[in-house]
Amino acid sequence: MRAMVNDALWRAAPPALPDSLQDCLTEPASLSLRLQAGGRRFAVTVLSQGEDRVQADEAEALDLAEGEPVYARHVLLTLDDAPVVFARSAARPDCPAWLPVLRRGSRSLGLTLFGELPELVRDPLRYALLAGGHPLAAAAGRVQPAAGYPARRCRFLLGGSPLLLTELFLPALEDFL
Repeated sequence: MRAMVNDALWRAAPPALPDSLQDCLTEPASLSLRLQAGGRRFAVTVLSQGEDRVQADEAEALDLAEGEPVYARHVLLTLDDAPVVFARSAARPDCPAWLPVLRRGSRSLGLTLFGELPELVRDPLRYALLAGGHPLAAAAGRVQPAAGYPARRCRFLLGGSPLLLTELFLPALEDFL
């Protein structure tokens, strides 16, 4: 298994942001639990899930070639019905470790990743400011347009199989922090 690439897009240090947003972006534990702790009504809305294609900046972390099939789950995390985070989880389409975890309906993935799988291995968080032609920025833009989206990404290993979770912070999140 190859290590996640240290490319120009995803970095070990987060982009400069207002303190409240920076604290949320760098949250070392479950983002879902952090959002729930604010006392607002939290929900997960599944936008799509099923076969997709691995994106260029995901390929190495998933040990696939760009454009190969992946199983992907796209969701919105909402507070009081307002979308605040757009997230994509991607794994190999034939992965017996991750497919049952990803086929969870509107149940938060964070609750499983940070408490229900003691054998889980987690790589360090990586950060980016996604904009322009990045496919996830385009998808987030269909929900809430912005010039750029602070984002974090983490690779998880379960039984040696990778899952890549990418979360983009939507502009409305700042209203709740």
